[in-house]
Amino acid sequence: MPVFQRKRSILFLIAMLALLIGIIATSFFLVAQQAEIEGRVKTALEAQLHLSRVFSLLQDAETGQRGYLLTSNASYLDPYNSAVKDIPGEIAALGKMLADNGRPSEPMEALEASARDKLGEMHRTVDLAQGGDVAGALALVETGSGKASMDRIRDAVQSLNATEQQILSASQAESLRIVSVARTRTIMALGLAILFGALMIRDAHQLLRDAVKANEALQAANHRIMDEMLQKERVEHQLRQSQKLEAIGQLTGGMAHDFNNMLAVVIGSLNLLKRRAERGDKDFLKFADSALEGAERAATLTHRLLAFARQQPLAPQPVDCNKCVAGMSDLLRRTLGESIRIETVLAGGLWRTFVDPSQLEAAILNLAVNGRDAMPDGGKLTIETANAALDEAYAAENAGARAGQYALICVTDTGEGMTPEVAAKAFEPFFTTKGVGKGTGLGLSQVFGFVRQSGGHIKIYSEPGQGTAIKLYLPRFFGDAAEPVRASAAAAGPVPLGSAATIVLVVEDEPRMRALTVEAFRDLGYSVLDADGPAMALKIIAERPDINLLFTDVVMPDMSGRQLAEEALRQRPGLKVVYTTGFSRNAVIHNGVLDSDVNFLSKPFTLEQLARKVREALSRGA
Repeated sequence: MPVFQRKRSILFLIAMLALLIGIIATSFFLVAQQAEIEGRVKTALEAQLHLSRVFSLLQDAETGQRGYLLTSNASYLDPYNSAVKDIPGEIAALGKMLADNGRPSEPMEALEASARDKLGEMHRTVDLAQGGDVAGALALVETGSGKASMDRIRDAVQSLNATEQQILSASQAESLRIVSVARTRTIMALGLAILFGALMIRDAHQLLRDAVKANEALQAANHRIMDEMLQKERVEHQLRQSQKLEAIGQLTGGMAHDFNNMLAVVIGSLNLLKRRAERGDKDFLKFADSALEGAERAATLTHRLLAFARQQPLAPQPVDCNKCVAGMSDLLRRTLGESIRIETVLAGGLWRTFVDPSQLEAAILNLAVNGRDAMPDGGKLTIETANAALDEAYAAENAGARAGQYALICVTDTGEGMTPEVAAKAFEPFFTTKGVGKGTGLGLSQVFGFVRQSGGHIKIYSEPGQGTAIKLYLPRFFGDAAEPVRASAAAAGPVPLGSAATIVLVVEDEPRMRALTVEAFRDLGYSVLDADGPAMALKIIAERPDINLLFTDVVMPDMSGRQLAEEALRQRPGLKVVYTTGFSRNAVIHNGVLDSDVNFLSKPFTLEQLARKVREALSRGA
């Protein structure tokens, strides 16, 4: 080989070797770049996943808040509380990830600020609703501050997502560019170095396959993440629906069971009464008493259900819990029997509270009876009072509790106690550990509803074999009103009869109820007129100036009983009015509390209750 050719070959070989070394070095560089791109892609996908989680949690919290404000159903607060608990951690993790990877801080700061605003708005509305001010909570929602915060959150999430998507797109483009460069270098190597062609082709093809596999793996991982997120959302939705249906099923099943038992007593007794009367037998009053007892039990069950739902009408007053407990001593001893030793520990300087005194007495009696039933062989029941203050830490750990000052009533027994699983269900309606026929499962749920409706908090402490303590936290009353004197023994005695000179106008749109009410008033001695609705009632009032009392249903078509009474009082100032209804949320009851100027009789009512309420209304202001 000529020297020139040999030198050229050597130079060519050196050039090829240099090119080979350059290609090898470039390959290592490209592999390192590919690994860096994969890291950026992974970080961007994780950031998008965190963003989706934060936004989903905020939507869950808002859904729970809105559901609770619309229904006052505490179960809606479960997803709200869970989301509120998880949101700060998710935002912190997202912020750290973005900061560690050099992302702009402004969108993340906007997201954090908007999330704080939204959480603050939801917290305020839930606090207002739990405090009984649902209207105030809804008014706060209607200001649009929550929606504005959510819009800012959505903009911040979209901005952050857009940034991460740009990074993903840029990374994919850069990955494709790297593949293109590698392919070009490989072709050049094949053209310039036949000896190393096979090796370079193999390396180039391997690099290409790795890049394609990495890209496919990233796309598959992204699809899996999206599928898992959708599946998780479907499972969570199904779980929430299942829990709602289970709760509704338990409630309706318990109601159907108890009402069927009571209706069986009423229907059976009335059938027997009718047969005995048709045969001319005189021994049928016991069946009337049995039917009346069944109907009264059904009315009590309805009252307890309304109490649990926090929709019973309350007439709160300033109450000294020490006087209330002391005044119940004789009743408790008669009710609990001689095998139960009762001890009261009353605190000095006890704060007053603002609650319905009759419902408070019923709650204490319910707790005492439950304590007695937990001590079948006898034991000790202790009723204590004290001043108590709940701090923010306690309120955060106990759903429904609010920080503040309370008058505390604690009822403790030395009975069988409850396991944590039983204690967790103790306030659920129709849940009972007693034998069949020994309890409705509504006693504790009634106490729970009354305390919550009164703005308080209730807590169970129990250990199997050691006993149970149930604490009622009733909000401290800061007003100056003196505690009213309540009639008790005076309520007993014969049914007060009326006079034929007193004319009562009965307004009821349900014909059977109207006929029964008219007969009841006549049986009490009153003169009675009746109307099937507000229009006829107003016509009668205009024609009969001698009407003394208007007895009206609250819920009627076209015009409510309250509107009817207001129009009647405009025409006839001084006319006495008594309202009656089976259920009304806002006509004469607001936030569960009776309006101060209202004479109210809840359906169903007995003849004695009707007589006393009418006598009370006629005597008021006389």
